[in-house]
Amino acid sequence: MPDNGLSLIKIKNWIMKRKIAVHLANGFEEIEAVSIIDVLRRANIDVSVVSVAGKLEVTGAHHLKIIADILFEQVDYDDIYMIVLPGGMPGASNLDVHKGLKEMILKFNDANKQLAAICAAPMVFGNLGILKGKQAVCFPGFEKYLKGAEVLSQSVVESGNILTGNGPASAILFALKIVEKTVSKEKADSIARQMLVKETQTTVS
Repeated sequence: MPDNGLSLIKIKNWIMKRKIAVHLANGFEEIEAVSIIDVLRRANIDVSVVSVAGKLEVTGAHHLKIIADILFEQVDYDDIYMIVLPGGMPGASNLDVHKGLKEMILKFNDANKQLAAICAAPMVFGNLGILKGKQAVCFPGFEKYLKGAEVLSQSVVESGNILTGNGPASAILFALKIVEKTVSKEKADSIARQMLVKETQTTVS
């Protein structure tokens, strides 16, 4: 007879080994990037901060500099559970012109693997045509890029394998949803309580 306790431990260990790749391009939105990285690491999730700028030092939209963990070209995406794109301008536009990243996003989507973008960055998904028939949100003014999507007004929307958020003020809720999807709702709620976050509801379709 299987040892249920041992099985649960194995499942937990497998979950905690899931890796999230947060991609930074020059001009990224600092609040979004730092909030996402911080919240995920509070949840003990393995996070790789990935630079698509050709060097490890990446400069944000408001001149905050972050040293990434790894360059895009060095990432083994077979080990990645979710690709995450912070927004900001021109950060989102710089993500949108990165050929390798876009090819990897398409591969993830074809395999029904997890994708997440916030603020202006959902434009990358929209321009790739992977939001057709899905619900999504973005920073106001970028709706035209969400081609084929039903654009909602909520802070965070999960639609199939794609998670989107609408801007800097929603970054913590967005990150908590990633925790929920990667670990559990209980873990996300625990982190939310520690951070005094009251609203944790998102739209799921």
